[in-house]
Formats: sequence, structure tokens, C-alpha cells
Amino acid sequence: MTFSIDPSTARRQFCLAVLAAASGPALAHLPAAAGTAPAFAFDKLQRRTFNYFWETAHPVTGLVPDRFPTLTFCSIAAVGFGLTAYGIGAERGYVGRAQAAARTRKTLRFLFNAPQGAAERGMAGYHGFFYRFLDLASGRRYGQIELSSVDTALLMAGVLFSGQYFDGDNPAEQEIRRLSAALYERVDWQWMQARPPAIAHGWLPDVRKAPADLRVSGSDHSATAQARHAGFLSLDWVGYNEAMLVYILALGSPTHPARGDAYGAWTRGYAAHWGTVEGQTHLSFGPLFGHQYAQVWLDLRGVRDAFMRSKGLDYFENSRRAAYAHQAYAERNPMGWKGYGTSMWGLAACNGPADVVRSVKGSSRRFRTYAARGVDLAGIVDDGTIAPTAVAASLPFAPEIVLPTLAHMANKHGAYIMGSYGFFDAFNQSVPADVTLKHGSIKPGFGWVDTDYLGIDQGPIVAMFENHRSGLVWERMRSSPVVRLGLQRAGFQGGWLSEGDPDEVS
Repeated sequence: MTFSIDPSTARRQFCLAVLAAASGPALAHLPAAAGTAPAFAFDKLQRRTFNYFWETAHPVTGLVPDRFPTLTFCSIAAVGFGLTAYGIGAERGYVGRAQAAARTRKTLRFLFNAPQGAAERGMAGYHGFFYRFLDLASGRRYGQIELSSVDTALLMAGVLFSGQYFDGDNPAEQEIRRLSAALYERVDWQWMQARPPAIAHGWLPDVRKAPADLRVSGSDHSATAQARHAGFLSLDWVGYNEAMLVYILALGSPTHPARGDAYGAWTRGYAAHWGTVEGQTHLSFGPLFGHQYAQVWLDLRGVRDAFMRSKGLDYFENSRRAAYAHQAYAERNPMGWKGYGTSMWGLAACNGPADVVRSVKGSSRRFRTYAARGVDLAGIVDDGTIAPTAVAASLPFAPEIVLPTLAHMANKHGAYIMGSYGFFDAFNQSVPADVTLKHGSIKPGFGWVDTDYLGIDQGPIVAMFENHRSGLVWERMRSSPVVRLGLQRAGFQGGWLSEGDPDEVS
């Protein structure tokens, strides 16, 4: 019996074999195959990126900064990535297991004890959710930021991973498991269903200062409706993007689960996202982070919901196609940006140089500061700014194109775009020298480089490198009863979900 393997699969299997053979503690560089890019310091990059979380987290609260070295506030999503990184660091030997457990326990303790309530000030969250940004030192709401359902989900994914990874019998790891369960179980997903069955983007306590459409939805202006919608943001999570994780965790809750028809509300927006982009037919979403975030923790290889069963693929393959679409777009380079090509691609949400319009090669081009850049059916958002995290976090999906791209970036431009914590957040070789910058600096002979690292971009690099190398995060999360239950309630079938009996959720 013979089997045929398409070329892309063969290349992917080659990269997997190389990595598997070299993934021990002594790994320094991946060897280069004949005709490929030079050797790439893979383990060194993962370790440096891990150090972002280990070295910049607040020493008392354990909260992770949104960015560094520009210090502003904590991103709770970055805390979720940090909690995930600590287990990876222990597994890799970057830090001792006891050290990682102590850091994790300190962070979870602080989150659990941080005040929750409806007051505008002095609170960290409400109904178990957390504000998107917190003051690093006090852990209280930063400015007028909203209570965020998706950022809370990213935090809770890290919280759950901590509980799954630290499975020892010593008091520290036992407490981690108790705190992990308590934090997750107090999140009231039902409360966030302001317009059931969908889940709202978030909530504001200072509702009297908010526009009317944040308080009342649709034509129902009854006192009951006003009370129900008071403070909730006007948008719900509908359609394909990073918020798949919101619905899976909401459905898996043993205490306050979302309604059973919630996932159907989420997927009803899929039709507008399905189509062919840059030669790849898939469920599209412009920035690559939307194809990556949920799969940092969810192993969706061979696991399909009803929509994906109807299309004959899974979300893992869908994300592979998205990476190829981004590479193809960079090869085509319709806007003529400097540096774009087969080994220089990747658009995501990231910092940018400035909000200005300038002439580039005789054409008017708009540059942006922080923005979600991407390529999908809805169009193109691209100002020449590349985010290395967009490439690096696609490693499990398409190693055959990611590894050469990372090697090219590091070997050709590393002196400009890399620092003590790995890749800087973004770079752009087309920014005119006369632009007054909001972020970063112009590097003579190269172009603009953001000199900050962002926690939500660092985290997927650490975790997805590990998923590709050992499958650690996926493996531990597969053993979580709430993850299994959430996927099953959403209608997922196949793959590892078909193996054995589901655990009971106590």
C-alpha cells in the first residue's frame, strides 16, 4: 500500500522531524536543510520571549505590563499569557518548578483577592470579569477602561492552564489548583449575555456618562430592558475572530454557563467570513491573531464544529490557510511596501509609527499607530507595518513557511528588530524619515522599529512555540473537564474529543 503526500505536507513534516530531533534541553539552533534559510536560534528566542513575563511582572502583584520598556498599565490578557508562560518555563528549565509555582500562586492570589464590585473606581472587576487594563501596583481599574469579556477569557485560559499544569501534592501547587477553579467558577457568563444568546463585548460602570445605545438595545425601552442592558457595550461577539475562546469557556462553566444556544449566535456571522483570500479558501479574519489566540489553549486538530464539518476542514487547517494567504499577499505586495516578500510577511494588531498621510513612491499612504492590520474578505488594512508575532504564533500551523521567515527576519534584520526579549513588537521599512513618530524610532539604513514589546504579542510566541515543540499547552488543556464540556456544548466532535469518556465537572 502506498500513500501520496502533497508537497506542502511533506515540507511541514520535514520541519516537524527536524524540530522533534533537536528539541532537547541542549537545543541551540535548528539546522538548515539544503537550500533553506540559515540556522535559526529557536530555543534562544523562546527563552528570551519568556523572560518578558518573568522579568517585567510587578514584584508584588504579579501583574504583567501591557508593554515594556514604556510602562503604562497591566493588560489582563497579558497576565493570562504570562500564567501560561510560567508553566512552559518550568517545563523547559528556564526557571525552577518551585519558582514558577511561587510566581503563579502570587499572581492568582492577587487576582482572587482584588476587589470586585459595581463602583466606578477602586475595583478590579465585577461578576468575576476583570477590567481590560489594571493599575500595575494596585490592581484597580485603569482610567475609564471597560470590563472586557474577551480579555477575561484570555486571562481565564491562563488561569485554567495553571491549574492543569501544577498538579503536584505540595501546598503551593494545591493552592494554585484551588485558586484556578475559584477564579474561573466565579465568572458569571450569563450576566454578560445582555442580549441573549450572544455574549457582549463588555460593560462600563459609569453608564450615566455613556451614549444611550450602550444602555438600551433595540426598540425595547421598558424599565426591565434598561436595567438589563445598563452599562453593557452595544456590540456582541458574533462572527469569526479571537472571541471563540469566550464562548468555549462560557459554555464549559460549572457555575454560570452561557445558554446552550450561545455558540449558534456566534457562528451565525460566519457566512460573511467564508471565501477565498489570496488563493486560500477559508474562514477569514484579517489580523492573524484572530486565527491564533483560541488555539494557543484549544487543540482543534481534527476537532470540528458543525460549520467546519460542513466545509470539510478544521480550525487548525483554517489557520494554516490564513498564514499562507498572508504570505501570498506579501509576495504580491500590491501597495509596494519595502521589504515585503516570501520571507517577510505577517499582519496583526500591533503598534505603528504615527497617524499621518505621506507620499510613498508617488502614492498617498496612510500610516497608523496601534491598529489591527490584516487581509480578509472585508478588505485590506496595511500600512507597511509587519508584526513578528503574526508569523511566530503561526508556527504550529505552517512551520514550512514560518521557520524560514523567522530565520530571515532574525539573520538579516535582527540587529534592528530584536532585543533582550526577542522581537520588538513591529517594524516598517517604508516610513519616511520626516514623520513625527508616536512610537519607536527610525533606524538609519533600515526604517522604523517599535522599541516596545507588547505582552499580548509576546505571549502567543512562547505558547505556540511550545505547542509546536511538545504540545504541552494543548495536552494539559485537553485534560481540563471544562474545556471538554465547553467544546461539546458548542457542538464540536472528533479528534481527541472522541477519545475516552468525558470527565465530570464537579
